[in-house]
Amino acid sequence: MPTDLPLRCACGAVHGLLRGVGPERGNRIVCYCDDCQAFAHYLGRAGEILDANGGTDIFQTSPARVAITGGADQLACVRLTSKGLLRWYAGCCRTPIANTPPSAQLPFVGLIHRFADHAADGRSRDAVLGPVRARVFGRYALGDRRGLNTDDRPPVRMILRLAASLLAARLRGEHRASPFFDPRSGEPVAAPRVLGERERRSLTDRDRD
Repeated sequence: MPTDLPLRCACGAVHGLLRGVGPERGNRIVCYCDDCQAFAHYLGRAGEILDANGGTDIFQTSPARVAITGGADQLACVRLTSKGLLRWYAGCCRTPIANTPPSAQLPFVGLIHRFADHAADGRSRDAVLGPVRARVFGRYALGDRRGLNTDDRPPVRMILRLAASLLAARLRGEHRASPFFDPRSGEPVAAPRVLGERERRSLTDRDRD
């Protein structure tokens, strides 16, 4: 049954709701890509974000389901490259929030688990969002990979499922209801900082020396 999931950053300044979600309202994945790992290190919170193999637990859904009810002025974002995703976080305490495309025209958000307050009512991630559907970009995984069942890329069936849901969200006009973009101009609500090549490489290579 769809439910609302409380959202909050570590210090509580940024908070809100993920509305009407459940296992059939999105894709839950664990991503091991070097960019997700670099983002965690950029925030200085890798130990809280990444699992033992460097994975980030992400729920992919429509941004119209995300409501920021307080602390919107603390939203900040970074791009690891000039053409990369917008990676949103709370400027107050550097809690990761979500990943979005650089344009509001695509109604997609990948909500990062650290921003979801499952403990507010004692529910687990599995109970609210369902089990992990895929573990992707396993070639970047760290440590002992024995028993780690990963795909090099997202499975085709999951891509098709996500594409269908994004098309439906676009037809419903949900690209105009994102808390991460101004509804009039379509511009990000916070100007993204684009990392230089040297800084990005230092973050990407951190765990591979």
